[in-house]
Amino acid sequence: MRIDNIKLSLGENEQKLKEIAARKLHCAAHIRILRKSLDARDKSNIRWVYSIEADRRPIAVPAYRHEQVKRQPRSVVVVGSGPAGLFCALRLIAGGIAPVLVERGGTVEERTAKNAAFFAGGALDTDCNVQFGEGGAGTFSDGKLNTQTKDPRNREVLDTFVRFGAPAEIAYLNKPHIGSDKLRGVLIAMREHILQNGGRMLFNTRFEKFVLSGGEVRGVRLRDLKKGELYELPASEVVLAIGHSSRDTFAMLAESGFAMEARPFAVGARIEHLQERISHAQYGEAAALLPPADYKLVARLGERTAFTFCMCPGGVVIPAASEEGGVVTNGMSEYARAERNANSALLVSVGLQDFYRGNVLDGVAFQRTLERAAFRAAGGTYAAPVQRAEDFLRGRVSGVFGEVLPTYAAGTAFCDLNALLPPGVAEGMKGALRDMDEKLQGFASPDALLTGVETRFSSPVRLLRGESLESVSMRGVYPCGEGCGYSGGITSSAADGIRAAEAICTKYSQ
Repeated sequence: MRIDNIKLSLGENEQKLKEIAARKLHCAAHIRILRKSLDARDKSNIRWVYSIEADRRPIAVPAYRHEQVKRQPRSVVVVGSGPAGLFCALRLIAGGIAPVLVERGGTVEERTAKNAAFFAGGALDTDCNVQFGEGGAGTFSDGKLNTQTKDPRNREVLDTFVRFGAPAEIAYLNKPHIGSDKLRGVLIAMREHILQNGGRMLFNTRFEKFVLSGGEVRGVRLRDLKKGELYELPASEVVLAIGHSSRDTFAMLAESGFAMEARPFAVGARIEHLQERISHAQYGEAAALLPPADYKLVARLGERTAFTFCMCPGGVVIPAASEEGGVVTNGMSEYARAERNANSALLVSVGLQDFYRGNVLDGVAFQRTLERAAFRAAGGTYAAPVQRAEDFLRGRVSGVFGEVLPTYAAGTAFCDLNALLPPGVAEGMKGALRDMDEKLQGFASPDALLTGVETRFSSPVRLLRGESLESVSMRGVYPCGEGCGYSGGITSSAADGIRAAEAICTKYSQ
């Protein structure tokens, strides 16, 4: 029996769910939580809302069963080990195909060490950083798994994360997250599963170009970044799960005539507040009884839309550059979300009219221009330009920090973000601050801190594919995930990787 809309007051024990189920069934009941969300619309009566499954007998958690396809092994290469690439590989293995994953960055252990050194002022590794390496950009974020898509594969994504060690609660929380600290262990478990089931993972190996015959892919040319050697790997199919920061790969594909198009995106800065103030604004006096609060805000500003993205409760702002001479920001939270500040990206939409001049890579150039301007403004270092919200609204350089201190580890430099951002974006952020402050009290507080620039919201290009999910210009190539313009965030990217794997399995089961 499914029972929906069960409401528990803050502090009520979840044991009460069993009591409610027992009254419905007229006997002792076993339960499984299907959904848990927070209703905070009335701050004087905040409640948890549940949906449960109840039965007289113990309830087994259903395991996802893959259809096993019997056939000869195929030589499938998956380029990129972010969510799309990893879940594509897992689904291929379940379908009887042992793929080769090619990843320009290192393992999660190597990435963690290199990022720590970079954050502390060391050199940037342009192939192994926050953007590139095992797990993709989401590894150093928050592991947020909420999504706007209704793809039924989303359930498989959540169940798979739990299977490999993520907290069981992500299967039923309304806004699930793993936390960057726990996500690293999950990725290692996924890697071990892939290797134990015949797959290969080539780290520190960059995809250079396709090997073609008659317009059909026959393999890939790779570069071993440790040895500097080029070599070829045969492939009957290639899955491109390259991530939104693979600008050199975009350039190679464009030069080779690969079918792709420019697409709109968004840019802006990170905004930080004290987490306790965000929680109090959302929950009132009940904040002490609840997890750190998040928010999601949107402002319609004429032709532009401004919005918050990748909100990290109790988190930090991190250096996320992947090219020399450019500053990029991102946000990260660990599972406990216990840091002093909350942060999110405050972004303004950028349309083709803002940057497109006929070259498919014009969006890349637009992003790069902002990143390099931020680098120069910070004195030619990877420190980040910062400004108090009050000073940003008034167009003046800040002189001191207020109650919100920066969490960006590589250092900061006071500057006027109005001078760095395009006028339409800067004005959009100002309008958003005022609008969002009406929706969330204190959002535009004078001491709220802006850290720039945030440019990697989504891919500035889309690699065109047909109904079969193959590239419209190259048979045997399957573009997928966020970098290829087909998803946004961990869950939808993982689901798109599964779709690509299903397409390949179906192709060879007929």
